[in-house]
Amino acid sequence: MGGFGPGPLEAARLDAEATPDDDGGPIESRSALVEPSQHGQRLDKVLVTLAPEFSRSHLQVLVEGGHARVMGVAVRTPARRMRAGEAVAIDLVPTQESRAFRPQTGILQPEHIAFEDEHLLVVLKPAGLVVHPAAGNWSGTLLNGLLAHRAETASLPRAGIVHRLDKDTSGLMLVGKTLPAVTALVRAIAARTVQRRYLALAWGDVPAQRQIDAPIGRDPRSRLRMAVVSPAHGGREARTSIERVAFRDGISAVRCALHTGRTHQIRVHLAHHGWPLVADALYGGRAALNLQRQALHAVTLELAHPITAVALRFEAPPPPDFAQAWAQVVGATIAPNQG
Repeated sequence: MGGFGPGPLEAARLDAEATPDDDGGPIESRSALVEPSQHGQRLDKVLVTLAPEFSRSHLQVLVEGGHARVMGVAVRTPARRMRAGEAVAIDLVPTQESRAFRPQTGILQPEHIAFEDEHLLVVLKPAGLVVHPAAGNWSGTLLNGLLAHRAETASLPRAGIVHRLDKDTSGLMLVGKTLPAVTALVRAIAARTVQRRYLALAWGDVPAQRQIDAPIGRDPRSRLRMAVVSPAHGGREARTSIERVAFRDGISAVRCALHTGRTHQIRVHLAHHGWPLVADALYGGRAALNLQRQALHAVTLELAHPITAVALRFEAPPPPDFAQAWAQVVGATIAPNQG
């Protein structure tokens, strides 16, 4: 593709069109002349040769966003047929993914830090905060807040995050601040020596005590959900202990202990047995008790410190929405030992 070196229009354009992106960094522009062999090809196909490190689908998004030009005029149709000799240019706007892993202030507030030393950070995550950037949430996540909280976090896998809570689940999370701490925490979670307990409100009369041992995998009918599925179909071992604290007006107040850490594990296990969480629309739980999000709170963490091995226990009172709902079922506020 010899014609895609710096073309006669490129030298004049690169300085004039190297505009900053939303974060102040420069946007690279590339341009060239369409070769005779490319006559009649689609614009997006020509651009793949001009910027081969980007996927064709991403380049199509850039074209539709007005970042491509033909003969100096913006073109928004990826399927436009090109003519030999036409000058084509593209502004290589960074992908959302490339912008995701950047520090953002104002996310991790002092009240969100339950414990911190040189190796370990225990976060009290509010409901509504996404933990890790992903499609639909490329910014404003806990990870972005961690990067702003401590610059060295950028050198750690996932900024030190070793486990997650769902967006609308509140409560305690562990974050490693050094690579040795991250490694030790990951190993401890895999060895199941980190004790994680939750409070939940579920529809139905949950048994007084029950251990649910049922493999979890992607729901074959919906990519947004997890489900109890056999190991032959991708299910992985999942075990949850549950204990009913109270039952009132069709809703159970439940303590849960995780023995494994599958995605949506408590939500899936309870819903599978006909006890979906209150306000958990994804798994069939109707709203009640003035809750606008799934009724799940990570109330306690117990572990050995990843470096000193000192025994640690952390408790987090639920936020007001959950605490008020819990009190309506239990008939009392949540005492510290109810975790």
